[in-house]
Amino acid sequence: MEKLLLILTGICGAIATYYVNTRLKQGPVRASALLTLPVAAFCYFFPELLSGYLAKNIPVVFIGSTFIGMVSAQKMSSYVGIAITGLVFAVIYLNTSKFFDGYGGALGTSACISILVMLCIPYFKSKRNLTIGMLQLRRMAIKGWKRSKDKSLKK
Repeated sequence: MEKLLLILTGICGAIATYYVNTRLKQGPVRASALLTLPVAAFCYFFPELLSGYLAKNIPVVFIGSTFIGMVSAQKMSSYVGIAITGLVFAVIYLNTSKFFDGYGGALGTSACISILVMLCIPYFKSKRNLTIGMLQLRRMAIKGWKRSKDKSLKK
């Protein structure tokens, strides 16, 4: 039940931040801060209303999910996509929170991975897009190889 609440927190945090960011025109940082402050304050001042696990993890998951809501409307414009990205973030957090213990930037990294997962889905839905993606990856690899070869010849 606690994990389900954390997943719902991730989804709600991402959607709410995206809404405040895009519809209310508050900007990404302000949207994140305006929503994170009351959630974190509630968990800090009223920890007895929640289990210790939830009081510790709800603010962290919410803050991380607000990073997802900071995405530009030009890159991701669907609330369903934002919700799925929040779900992916929460699942990543639940499975890697012990691994990232003590590492800075774990929430941002997890949010970035979640967004990249959602942005890559259209490439896997169409065989043509997947082929184009593989060709682009191959071109980048060849270009990098040529640059490293040119640098070694100049020395």
